[in-house]
Amino acid sequence: MNRKQKRMLWRILAAAALLLVLHFVPVQGALRFLLYMIPYAVVGYDILIKAVKGVKNRQPFDENFLMAVATVGAIALGDYAEGVAVMLFYQIGELFQSYAVGRSRQNISALMDIRPDYANIEGGDGELTQVDPDEVGVGSVIVVRPGEKVPIDGVIVEGHATLNTSALTGESLPREVQEGDEVISGCVNMSGLLRIRTTREFGESTVSKILELVENASSRKSAPENFITRFARVYTPAVCYGAVALAVLPPVVRLAMGMEAQLGEWVLRALTFLVISCPCALVVSIPLSFFAGIGGASRDGVLVKGSNFLEALSRTKTVVFDKTGTMTRGVFAVSGVYPEGMSEAQLIELAALAESYSSHPISQSLKKAYGQAIDAARVCDVEEISGHGVTAKVDGRLVAAGNERLMARMGVEAKPCEGVGTVVHVAVDGAYAGCILIADQVKPGAKDAIAALHRVGVTRTVMLTGDRDAVAQQVVAELGIDEVHSGLLPADKVTRVEEILAGKSRGEMVAFVGDGINDAPVLSRADVGIAMGALGSDAAIEAADVVLMDDDPRKIAAAIAIAKKCLRIVYQNIVFAIGVKAVCLVLGALGIAGMWAAIFADVGVMVIAVLNAIRAMRTPRV
Repeated sequence: MNRKQKRMLWRILAAAALLLVLHFVPVQGALRFLLYMIPYAVVGYDILIKAVKGVKNRQPFDENFLMAVATVGAIALGDYAEGVAVMLFYQIGELFQSYAVGRSRQNISALMDIRPDYANIEGGDGELTQVDPDEVGVGSVIVVRPGEKVPIDGVIVEGHATLNTSALTGESLPREVQEGDEVISGCVNMSGLLRIRTTREFGESTVSKILELVENASSRKSAPENFITRFARVYTPAVCYGAVALAVLPPVVRLAMGMEAQLGEWVLRALTFLVISCPCALVVSIPLSFFAGIGGASRDGVLVKGSNFLEALSRTKTVVFDKTGTMTRGVFAVSGVYPEGMSEAQLIELAALAESYSSHPISQSLKKAYGQAIDAARVCDVEEISGHGVTAKVDGRLVAAGNERLMARMGVEAKPCEGVGTVVHVAVDGAYAGCILIADQVKPGAKDAIAALHRVGVTRTVMLTGDRDAVAQQVVAELGIDEVHSGLLPADKVTRVEEILAGKSRGEMVAFVGDGINDAPVLSRADVGIAMGALGSDAAIEAADVVLMDDDPRKIAAAIAIAKKCLRIVYQNIVFAIGVKAVCLVLGALGIAGMWAAIFADVGVMVIAVLNAIRAMRTPRV
């Protein structure tokens, strides 16, 4: 509990103790009134002040006004204990609500802790000076010691360490970094001294963009929240006028009929009606449900930009994927080696040395497969032939590595290579030496991700890719995706998504999942744009509606499950709160339900609804 909540708790305990004592003290008249005013003032003075301010600001119709009128009216009728009890239980409900909101904010607060307080700049004498991260320019070298947060995005120029990224990704597995690696702000250095050359200003760094995203999430309201806002604007004045009518009309009718007016009884019914009508349960629990859902998701590394996108996720029936970087690693690796007249290791060695001067991704994958330092002295006369491949002399032997067109150019007959992927043919001194198959690797967990999506209610999965159809079909078959469209340009992907949107059923949503770098147009066009593996990606954070902070495709299904649970809780609270209040309002107007029933209908319903709402913080398993 914070200081304010503790003060309220002491006020409640003091008022409850005084009320209990007064119940056994036999006093009457003015003294009894004065004694009961002590616990009433202790527990309710702030409600009375807020009610008066609302009237002065010409915005009287809120829960403070309803409580003030109801309790003051009960006391005016001589029901001192009931008036104090209503205020007491209302404040208990408010304290409970405040505590629940505070608990649900903890995940967001934990995320806010990634904001760095300072950056270390090293002076000429080696002394470190702490400065505001906003004051550090691009290209500056900052020092991050063990236990400190990385304040600004940059590249390590010296040192190696283990970084804790759990505040960003929800993953507990640390990340090893060394000289030359890119690091993003918000990570915690667990070991080793790092010197980092900044690549962005603090305001443009990853941590700033994430915090801005989370802080603005509450401004985008869902349909249930907008409904409750509109409902409260109409409902509160209506029940106030209804209470006035209940207090005035029946006595007038009874007098006209020659009967006793019974004004006190009908005023008491009207006051009971007011207490029952307080819309706290709806006004508090619905936004709290969404806030808890967004907070719980953020703990798992899923950032949702607003409750409207949480609602859209809950109605998602079609999920469209990009391939490269989303369902596959986007990094080429050697997947097969087929030598002719030499060992696999020898074929890889010759190809890697021939390609050693190229920066092409295929060349990088060959050098990675070789796994040893390149001895440049062994390579000479390198010629890169655009659209064909590379020729070079390796240890005095002419080595050609490339596609079938290069083999034809060298007068070498290339043999077919089994498997799907990019084929690198190798010839040595004019003789065919074999081929190497290089392919993009499917991400671990991608197949489980598709199965999990079907379990959470997604009925259609689609993959869009610019890759060849044979490669696309292999990925689809391996993962269990329903359909695929291959050979697409970026503009074609937008067209395909628009076709899917046009053919969807009413009320259903279409989500597009991309890596957030090349897919910004499609992310913006879909009902829900989901960017995954988006650490450090400006395009993802700007264009997507939901940002998955790590590279695990299984979190797509987790995000949908969170959204479905949150919306289920929201509708449970709406039906429960309106249903109980409707019944109690009728019973109160008929005089069957008294002030104690009114307290349950107000405070009890609110407590139950808030308890239900905070369940949204617990993320379901899929």
